[in-house]
Amino acid sequence: MDPVLTVRDLAKTFVEGEQECSVLQGLSFDAFPGEILCIMGTSGCGKSTLLRMIAGLETIDSGSISMPGQQEGGKAGAAMVFQDDALFPWLSVCDNISYGLKLGNQDVPGDVASKRVADLLELVRLTPFSTYYPYQLSGGMKQRAAVARALAVQPGIILMDEPFSALDPFTRRELQDEITRIRDTASADGHPVAILLVTHNPEEAVYLADRIIVLSDRPAAIHGVIDVRLPHPRSISDREFLVIREKVTGLVKR
Repeated sequence: MDPVLTVRDLAKTFVEGEQECSVLQGLSFDAFPGEILCIMGTSGCGKSTLLRMIAGLETIDSGSISMPGQQEGGKAGAAMVFQDDALFPWLSVCDNISYGLKLGNQDVPGDVASKRVADLLELVRLTPFSTYYPYQLSGGMKQRAAVARALAVQPGIILMDEPFSALDPFTRRELQDEITRIRDTASADGHPVAILLVTHNPEEAVYLADRIIVLSDRPAAIHGVIDVRLPHPRSISDREFLVIREKVTGLVKR
């Protein structure tokens, strides 16, 4: 299976005052269709910077980021879901999702666009709320709308920067389950999308991920890669789950 994202020897340095600060150093990894790949590390190690570089929001000092098939057939390479849902408050849920097509610079016929939006509303279970505005939605519903907007451009990969951190524990778990369901549904429909999720929560990483990449402190390099071969849905009290969580926690703390 060919990757949807290839990162090679990526490096990034910021200038702070008169000093240079190396944030990322020599990062190389791939992400594959249908995969949930988590990036973990201590606060400030460069996780969000990495995501912003992949999204094209930060410049690359050296190395390369490629998304095979980017913009082929009208498809985008990557779409991003932020910690804050970043919905437009003056647009309805339906119009926010439709705007995702404009963000992706996609020239989609009106009937095709309407069907895509309707399918996405159904996918994220927001069809009854299509005319609602963001202020009328719960935090979890807003994030589901943000995911639908990202999916509207049919990306190869969705970038998620701690999208559940502001939610209460119950809503967070509900959204985690939604992400795996959306991933599985998209794959079953023949449109697998990879998800690259930044989190600082080892339990969340093990609950969701197929693979976990742990970054070292600055300058961030890959400190370890852990395969998570547990079937979904996962139980946080399962013995193997706890073993993997402790392994991840140990790598992050080193």
